[in-house]
Amino acid sequence: MRTILFIIQKEFKQIFRNRAMIPIIFVMPILQLLVLSNAATFDIKNIKLTWVDKDLSSSSRLLFSKFNSSNYFKIVNQTFSTEDANLELSKNLSDAYIEIPQNFEKNLFKENNSKIQLIINAIDGTKAAMAMNYSTNIILDFNSDIRKQNLNSNNLALVANISDINIIQSNWFNPELNYTVFMVPGILVLLVTMIGVFLSGMNIVKEKELGTIEQINVTPIKKYQFVVGKLLPFWILAIFELSFGLIIAKLVFDIPFLGSVGLVFAFASVYMLVILGIGLFISTITETQQQSMFVSWFFMVVFILLSGLFTPIENMPSWIQTITHFNPIKYFIEVIRMVMLKGAGYNEIKSQFIIMGIYAIITNLLAVTMYRKRA
Repeated sequence: MRTILFIIQKEFKQIFRNRAMIPIIFVMPILQLLVLSNAATFDIKNIKLTWVDKDLSSSSRLLFSKFNSSNYFKIVNQTFSTEDANLELSKNLSDAYIEIPQNFEKNLFKENNSKIQLIINAIDGTKAAMAMNYSTNIILDFNSDIRKQNLNSNNLALVANISDINIIQSNWFNPELNYTVFMVPGILVLLVTMIGVFLSGMNIVKEKELGTIEQINVTPIKKYQFVVGKLLPFWILAIFELSFGLIIAKLVFDIPFLGSVGLVFAFASVYMLVILGIGLFISTITETQQQSMFVSWFFMVVFILLSGLFTPIENMPSWIQTITHFNPIKYFIEVIRMVMLKGAGYNEIKSQFIIMGIYAIITNLLAVTMYRKRA
């Protein structure tokens, strides 16, 4: 026990003596949380729209006012020429254009049917799909207003006897559909993970580069004592980072916390054993800190892309969904969102707990096994 405490004390001294490490550990994660949580969003607003109105009727002006008053669209130009609208679209001066044909209002009232054309730049498929959805909702609202305004006197009595069907939507766990509420817990997981992997990944390999590993190898320190002593300081730092990040999430972003704080930290404690075990394993199989950084970054990129943070796992091919079962980040993102936003208890996350426990044993056994003492 004294040996492990000695190694832990030595590690903390090395960390806090290195002035460059303090901002990396304490300042950068908070700045990244503040920036990424606002930048990483799929909410699309101010879609640049060109308006081509060849009818100039009261109905076309009503539709124009609905698009113009929407927060999702920004009308950048009004023209009568389809060629001009296509030119603006090709030069990226606009993201889409709507063309109102001649006799739009006449056909709408006499034939109860009229057409408009919506052209969208679909280089960004996500943005194009969202623009299409927003436009569809605005046009449906326009259709509803037109029907109400143009009921003739013969139909008023009939309509008065028919009850309207009111649809009331209720969104659970994120009523305002605030994308920040969805992203902040996941980004917090990534930041804690990156600190654990990179710092622990450079730990033992740093001793190799400095030559102090040989001095340690000739001592009677056992392998598990050495690994545990190297692991615990970063485990403590990661838990501290998580605590600080949760405070920032509540104070700055007002993220709800409906579940148990203790349950999040209990899962995080096991999760960080997995991440630090991966980092120490990488440190034992590499010879330089540069190699360790490259290997750690390779695993991190794969883990992040397959975590479900930016792309739903359900939308991935089936064989990739199978691979995600081996991704620890996926499980922590699921758990922290379930506990914070849904108020889930232990029974709801029990399977993730068991999987993390198994991963923690495997990764740390690998780290201990791969570290070979050589005189």
